Order: sequence, then C-alpha cells, then structure tokens
Amino acid sequence: MSVIVPVHKVQGYIRQCLDSILDPDLPNLEVIAVDDHSPDGCGEILDEFAERDPRVKVRHLGENVGLGRARNIGLDMATGDYVWFFDSDDYATEGAVRAILERLAETRPDVLVFDYARAYWNGKVKRSIINDLFREPPAPDVFTLAERPSVLEMMMTAWNKAIRREFLLDLGLRFSGGYYEDVNVTYPILMAAERLSLLDRVCYIYRQRRRGAITKTASAKHFDAFAQYDRIFEFMDGMGAKADPFRPLMFDRTIWHLLVIIERPDRVHESEKARFFAEMSKTYERYEPAGHVPPDDKPFLADKHRMIKAGDHRGFERVRAAEAKDKTRNRGGKTAKIRRRGVLLGKELAKERYYQMQRRLPIEEDLAVFAAYWYRGYACNPAAIYEKVRELAPDVRPVWVVKPRARRTMPEGVDYVVAGSAEYYRTLARAKYFVNNVNFPDNYVKRPGQVHMMTQHGTPLKKMGLDQMEYPVGANDMDFKALIARSDRWDYLVSSNPLSTEAWERGFPCDYEMLEIGYPRNDRLVAADEDERVRLRAELGVPSGATAILYAPTHRDYQRRYTPMFDIGRVADALGDGHVLLLRAHYYYKIKNMAADLGWPEGRVIDVSKHPSVEDLMIASDALLTDYSSVMFDYANLDRPIVVYANDWETYRLTRGVNFDLTAAPPGVVAATEAELVEAFTSRAAWSDAAAKSLANFRARFCPWDDGHAAERAVRRMFLGEKIPNPPQ
Repeated sequence: MSVIVPVHKVQGYIRQCLDSILDPDLPNLEVIAVDDHSPDGCGEILDEFAERDPRVKVRHLGENVGLGRARNIGLDMATGDYVWFFDSDDYATEGAVRAILERLAETRPDVLVFDYARAYWNGKVKRSIINDLFREPPAPDVFTLAERPSVLEMMMTAWNKAIRREFLLDLGLRFSGGYYEDVNVTYPILMAAERLSLLDRVCYIYRQRRRGAITKTASAKHFDAFAQYDRIFEFMDGMGAKADPFRPLMFDRTIWHLLVIIERPDRVHESEKARFFAEMSKTYERYEPAGHVPPDDKPFLADKHRMIKAGDHRGFERVRAAEAKDKTRNRGGKTAKIRRRGVLLGKELAKERYYQMQRRLPIEEDLAVFAAYWYRGYACNPAAIYEKVRELAPDVRPVWVVKPRARRTMPEGVDYVVAGSAEYYRTLARAKYFVNNVNFPDNYVKRPGQVHMMTQHGTPLKKMGLDQMEYPVGANDMDFKALIARSDRWDYLVSSNPLSTEAWERGFPCDYEMLEIGYPRNDRLVAADEDERVRLRAELGVPSGATAILYAPTHRDYQRRYTPMFDIGRVADALGDGHVLLLRAHYYYKIKNMAADLGWPEGRVIDVSKHPSVEDLMIASDALLTDYSSVMFDYANLDRPIVVYANDWETYRLTRGVNFDLTAAPPGVVAATEAELVEAFTSRAAWSDAAAKSLANFRARFCPWDDGHAAERAVRRMFLGEKIPNPPQ
C-alpha cells in the first residue's frame, strides 16, 4: 500500500501523522510525502523521516499547488497495489495500517471503506455518527454499491478509503483544485467499483483543529462545491443506465452537503448566502431525478427541499427560523446554568470597580507592561526585551509588575508596580504593550488596541499546553479551556527554535504571529566574555582554579516536594576539592539553604537557588549538570560541557510526556547512575571529543537563531512595527 500525504503548514502535527503510519513491522508499505511548498519546517521534517526510513519518499514542490494537485502528484509516484490518501494533520489509530492491509489481503476489493473518529482540541474523541452503517445490516465481505447503497452515506472524504491503484487510474479520475476536492473522486469510485468491502474499525483520527482548517473559513471558495458535484453527475451520465439506481441517493447527498455549507456560520459569508442559495436551486433543477420525493427523516428537511426547488430564499429562511424556534422549545425546561461569581467584598470590590473604570479611559500608547514568572521579579526573556526597549524605543515607558516580596530584588532605576495595588490595575487597564513569559491572570481583560507578546521561558522538551491532556500527572487537573482563553490574548509568540515552533503550534492553537527569532535571554550568553566570567565567579565565591558545575534540575510532577535524584553531599565528596557544585533548585520549590541545612561540604556546594539571574550562573560555570530542564538548550550557546543525569527518564517520559528522546540525541554525556555521573566529570569524559560532537549537533538543532540579536528582533517587530526576517536569515 502507498500512503500519500500532501503536506503544507502542519509542522506541529506531521511527526505524529507519519509515526502513526510507519508501523516498523510492515515492509510492504510506502509513504509518499508531497511537500506542497510548505513555508514552515515541514520540508526538513519530511527529509528527516526519509533519511531514517527507506519507506518514506519525499517530493518537494517549487510552488504551492493545493491539496488536490498534490494528491495527484503523489498518485503518479505511487507503486503500491493500493493507495490511501492521508491528510497530514491527522493520524492513524494504533494497529490501523496493519488491520487495513490484512483486510485488503483477505478481500482484494476495488475500494475498502473503514471508520474514523473526530478528535477535538479539548481532548474529546467521538466515533463517526454513522458507524452503524458498517454493521446494519451485516455486510458480506465483498459487495457492490447496488447491493448496499447506504455506503454512499458514509463520509465522502478520501482518507477513510483504501483504493486499488490500477482501478483508480483506469477510471481516469483525478483530484481537482479548490475546496471539496475529494467528492468528485470518492463518490464515483463507489459507483464504479465491482468489489467493495468494509472494515468496522476506527482506523483514522480526523483532527478538528481549533484554527487553520480551510473548509471552516468563511470564503467564496465554498462555491467550488457546485463544480465538484457537476463533475460527479457528469461521471454518472457516462455510466449510462448503470448509474440510475444511485441517482436519487446521490442527489439527496448533494443537497445534504450544500445545506451543511450554507447553514454553518463559518462557511459562506452572510452577504453571499442569497447567491449560494440561488446556485443550490439551479443544482436542484438540473439534477433532480424523475419522481423524486424529498427526504423527511429529519424535521423541516422536506420543507427545505421544497423551498430550494422553488428558488424561494425567503421561504427557506422562514423554515430555518421555525427549525431554530422548535429546537429552543424542545430544550424547554432546561434552564441554562449560570455560574455565579464569588461575592466581592470590601477592598476587592473597590479594586474591581476601579479596574472597570480605568478600562473606560484611553489607552496610553507609550506605556508597556513587563512581567515574568507570575510576578516573581525581573528575569528571563522579558528582562532582555525590556533592556532593548530602553535602547531602541526610548519613547516607550516600561513598567514591571512584581509581587510585594520581589520589590527588593528589582534593579535600580527599573520602574514597577506591585500586584494588587491601585496602580497595578490602572497600569493593566491603560497600557498599550504587554510582555510576559507566562500568562497574565484570568481576571485581566484585554482591551481592543492592547498588544501582547508571550515569550515563554524555555524550550519544551516536555509536553506543553493542550499536549498535556494525554498526561494527567503532568497536567495536574489543569483547566485547559481557561488556558486557551488566556492564550487567545497573545498577538506574538516567541519561538527559540524549530522544536518550539512545532510544540507551540500544537499546544496553543490560537491566532497569534509566531516569532521565530531565538531567545532574547540568550543574547547575553552569546556575547559573554572571559572578563564577565571571572567577575561573576568571584561574586559567587567560586575558588580560583576550581571546576564550577552548575546543577540545575527540573521539576518533577510525580514528586510532592523537591528530592534530589542523587546524594549531593556524596557526589561533592567524590568529585574532590577541585570541583564546586552550584545548586540551582527549580523555582517551584521554597528552599532556604539546602547546603547549610543538610551539612553538605562547605565551599564545595553553593546554594544559588535564590540568585536573581540564571544567566549569571551559566556564564560563571565551567559545565552544566541537569536532567530534563530547558536550561540545557540555553547553556548550549556557551559551547561548554553538559552532563544529563537521566536516572528516571522512563518515569519522566511516561508521566510528563516529551517532544523528543533526549537520551538518543543528548547535548553531551548521559549518566543513569550516580557513579556514571561522577565518572563523567572526574574522567573528563564531559570534555571528550565524542561529547563535543554531541553538543555541536545539539546546538545546531536547538540554537539556530541565537545570534545575540533576538531581543532586538522582538522590539523591532512589536514596538517599532517593523517587518523582520522570520526566522533569521
């Protein structure tokens, strides 16, 4: 079987798509991926798959030709007995490809039809509502459409069918351009087939993307449906009397589909609906079979048919209004549940009213809000962008939002407001620009004219956003609907590398502009010099000549409190006097001074968990020891050794979910035991040629845009309104 996958702007989904198809135990399979001049990273991802799996063949197109023509190109390349046209943002269920091949071998049909399910962005998966057609009545292994005409009522797409290639080529059918390019192929093949077969199994997951689906975009292109159905009836005319039994059902399917298009609010513009209806009436008049009786299996359907036949658009709208009224009446006593807001008392009520009042006043076009880590202080990408704003956009007035305790950590000369104060609410209500590495609180209301930049705060080795729904331990009862509502505020989302772009597109399917510019906070690392390193080491108390190892572990969702993965005191002793551990616990944990509390070797374990700048710590150190923290992606810019302690990799992978196998492509040495960890440093394996090669490959993959100018690109795009190369050239 040849699986034909046209690919365009799906870099967040194509890996799952191909992984679901490429069953490693099926050699009699080829995947033909047609890169339809995709402007994102799809082409590189396809080449990556082709390099490691000879069953994958890639064709890169020099121009965007659209789904139909891309499928035709793939068909011309195919060599399999059967072809399966697969959409690149969908995926196959586990074992589906094997089950399809087995059914094809058993029945040798012209067309095999199998079932599908819809996967929604909120995590719900629902099997097709017509799945009973696979079983009622029981179908023989092989049959014709005349023997089982209900097959025409199944989904008219190409992706729920495996088609005998020579059969399709002999019919001379080709996918057309425009919308609904499936139907002029999928209906005719069912009519022409001498051998049809069914597989009562969900083999295909049809992803209902929150945004980006072409056919769910209001456009005049939905008028393409009329030409597609003209082609179907022209094919039936060529069949002669053989097509007569199918005409009534095909006609009803045509009108059903056109009704779906005109009645959905996201298809035809309101101003175009009268014209679309007029075309429906012409179609009705042109193709209505003799003696046709309008279907009445659903309320008001027969009335709609009569209005279409009469060309009465106003009458059609009256029927639709009556239908809507009837649905409301049937809901009857079901009163809508009203979610009551908590009662605001005293100061909280006054703050809310003050905030509402401020939102009625004009936006201050020069005011910008900066924040990081839930108002913990001055840090990360927002801090780097802030500094570049002061340099490149001096007319902008930047103000930070911080918690009360963070006031003492703010650098001199940096203006700030305290979260919860009156000035805080005034600033949120009136500012033009907002920069944060996490989301602002739920009660923040984004006004028209306000502009948001989300920088994030790390490359996502772990699953993020909606991807976390499959990992309940990591999700920790997260309210994904609220998460997406917060993310809908973003106008710009910063991506540090291609992996991040893929993960953000999947995890946060919102309407923002992706800024593939590198990480602003890494500008310092790229520009760091020896003088700065020496100064920072002295400030931290690192002994002269010692090897300073920055130990920065990540948070583990399956742990209730911070528990080191190895005995830090014992490792410090084993490393000896020539090494110093700079311990940087994850910011989730409230820790005073573990080195002092636990009696670790004084001077050889320095607790830097509360140090305000992790960039300072990276520059001061000689090597990094981490597990799965995103700090490794930043640290790679320094081109210094990285040791990954992966003693619980499988547990972390299964509970949190990951976007790639770190142990297969690490930035240096991987240690699974405490002894291996110590050996990596004492034997200098972390500084070996093999480790350096791994780091170079890692850096090329994950730091391609970190050139010291990421903050400048962010400022020029958001604050100065300039077009920038995206990604950097």
